[in-house]
Amino acid sequence: MITYLKVTGWLLAAILLQMTLLPRYLLDPFQPNLILIMVVYLGLKLPHRFAGLAAFSLGVLQDSFSGIYLGLHAFSYLCIYTLLSQLADRLYTDNRTLFVLVVFLMTMVGALLNLAMLLIFSASNGLYASLLPALIPQALVNALIASIVFNIPLPAGEEAR
Repeated sequence: MITYLKVTGWLLAAILLQMTLLPRYLLDPFQPNLILIMVVYLGLKLPHRFAGLAAFSLGVLQDSFSGIYLGLHAFSYLCIYTLLSQLADRLYTDNRTLFVLVVFLMTMVGALLNLAMLLIFSASNGLYASLLPALIPQALVNALIASIVFNIPLPAGEEAR
């Protein structure tokens, strides 16, 4: 129960930072996507039946604050969570280097899923010109933030869980 309360606290902190503080001080390609990092964490560490609903809800929440198409991030986060929850028992998820690599890759996968859905469902032209140049810097910033956040040593007794 304490674990779920801690994860809920981390999710609320990530939402508040991403929606209020970070857009004010950082430009878009260098603004970390903390919600995506938390979705990766949910997929690798907490493959629970309600975690998929949480990933979808986080995507809807990000869509409602970002001002673009509703459901775009929700679908990509749900796809990312589903993929990672299926792979979680095949991977050594306690390896922090693997976690950083997965955050980098899932940032790229999420952006490509968003791009594919925008190309299919949107009528505007030139969408790839705005998304593709920011793809690598966004993935690198997310990997950097994931390496900083998840390299914080845990208190004694919590690494065995």
